[in-house]
Amino acid sequence: MGMLLNISSMIDALTRYVGRAIIWLILAATLISAANAVARKAFSVGSNAFLEIQWYLFAAVFMLGAGHAFLQNAHVRIDVLANKLSKRTRMYIDIGGILFFLLPMCYLISSFAWPVLMAAYTSGEVSSNAGGLIRWPLYALVPAGFALLALQGVSEVIKRAAFLSGAGPDPTLHETDAHDPLDTGHAHSAQPASGEVNK
Repeated sequence: MGMLLNISSMIDALTRYVGRAIIWLILAATLISAANAVARKAFSVGSNAFLEIQWYLFAAVFMLGAGHAFLQNAHVRIDVLANKLSKRTRMYIDIGGILFFLLPMCYLISSFAWPVLMAAYTSGEVSSNAGGLIRWPLYALVPAGFALLALQGVSEVIKRAAFLSGAGPDPTLHETDAHDPLDTGHAHSAQPASGEVNK
């Protein structure tokens, strides 16, 4: 289990690195949007490329940030049901959901997206809009994003299995990273709620 936990830690580190890097894409998209608006209004100058790069940057944040949201336990849960289950039961449900739904979904979507990406790269597909951008970098975000999400899924399975075997802490309760700009407040205190320990 120790080796698996080391692998999980490496995956988590990669996920945090990607999460912290892509936040700058939001700033870039904001600056490009502002510059484009000023250029259009003040100088009557504009380009479809400026509009499309904003879409690309938004897509990059959305796709590449999914794994980070999973790491931070920020994904949506049906709390009205989950809160009625014991901690161990929730862990088993999480493991089953990751193994039988999340990982196969990531594989299927990536396998369908890959031929589209390669065709666009080979043909040099460009946006149909005048002055538009090449398309393959946008298509590449799909397999890249789902690969990162699948990796984080593997890490979460390891951490939950470690918790169930008594070899690791509760992965859904962790210290808030004060240096993490993407922490949305979903991270909980490292101390479990009263009565959670023995469930």
